[in-house]
Amino acid sequence: MKNVILFCFLLVCSSSFYAQDAAGSKVLKEKKEKVAIEKKKVDQEAKEKVATAADKKKKLTEAAKTKKEAAEKKKKDVTSDVKKEVKAKKEAATTMAAEKAKTAKEKATATKEKTTVTKEKATSVKEKATAAKDKVSGTYNGKKVYTGPKGGKYYINKNGNKTYIDKE
Repeated sequence: MKNVILFCFLLVCSSSFYAQDAAGSKVLKEKKEKVAIEKKKVDQEAKEKVATAADKKKKLTEAAKTKKEAAEKKKKDVTSDVKKEVKAKKEAATTMAAEKAKTAKEKATATKEKTTVTKEKATSVKEKATAAKDKVSGTYNGKKVYTGPKGGKYYINKNGNKTYIDKE
């Protein structure tokens, strides 16, 4: 008997659930439709925002690329300008060094010529002074031989000094 009562009770409860469901199904359908419409609107807005964000991101990316390319170009230009300047400075330094070497060589040559002229003049002056005092008595190895006041024989060497000859 208890089982029968329990069974009846369950039957009543279950029919009441179905009855509410049948009455509330229209409301539920309307709510579901409203929720679906709202969901579509939200989805559409989200898609639009995503598309807008994607466009903005694309524009920013393009702007960044442009800036990066401009920076790289500027860097290349500066690098090439620096390389040209360094090359020009090296060439100028090489030219200056060559000119200095040439000038130093010319100065050395001029100094050597002056020294030679001075030595020749000194030799000439000594010969004249010696010739005034002493007599020329012959030649020795292509040099004039002089006889001194005491009878010694000598010649003037390339340094302008007297070199005496043995009596033999």
